[in-house]
Amino acid sequence: MITQSKIFEVYEAIRGKNRRILLTKNLVPGKTVYDEGLFREKGTEYREWNAKKSKLAAMILRGALNIGIRKNDVILYLGSSTGTTVSHVSDIVGKDGFIFAVDPAPRVMRELVFVAEDRKNIAPILADANKPAEYVGNVALVDAVYQDIAQRNQLQIFLKNVKMFLKDEGCGLLAVKARSIDVTRKPKGIFNEIRQDLEKEMTIIDYRILEPFQLGHCMFICKKK
Repeated sequence: MITQSKIFEVYEAIRGKNRRILLTKNLVPGKTVYDEGLFREKGTEYREWNAKKSKLAAMILRGALNIGIRKNDVILYLGSSTGTTVSHVSDIVGKDGFIFAVDPAPRVMRELVFVAEDRKNIAPILADANKPAEYVGNVALVDAVYQDIAQRNQLQIFLKNVKMFLKDEGCGLLAVKARSIDVTRKPKGIFNEIRQDLEKEMTIIDYRILEPFQLGHCMFICKKK
């Protein structure tokens, strides 16, 4: 049985030996993005959301009660890659929502373009998120800034984009990869430093370490002060 989760537009079910899985309603029925499982119930098709391939799904399974993304929202997604998590956010915001999906890598952007051909609420943008002035003319003010970028200065990149694009009442979601900041240190120490610096600029409303789904990663959900 598929049931509504505590997160808007996210569903869940139990599979196998009490394994909890997440699902989103498929915006493009019959099509997958990354070979995820498809399930039908009462005339509605759902896509399985793999927490080992998506930090946002991991955040939800680790107990987040509000991810700050809802139906009809406009999202700036930094570090879109090939579109795994982007596609589930696309399901969540629905046909009247929109996602500006930014990535600097031409190879992954080509794959995202194919995803966006079916999902009209995604606009792929080939750009460096560290230089938001280069795409300011192509992005509107947004309800949420989501970032998943494996760079040493990932916090600074996030804050630049939040200041430029996030609405006053919007949410910021920052996935932090410890090894991209310093491979010699323990992740928890890095996470604590990021938290201290982030709190100078934002109000943190949730924080979770994403293990066992994503090793060496955490996620912050925050709002402007």
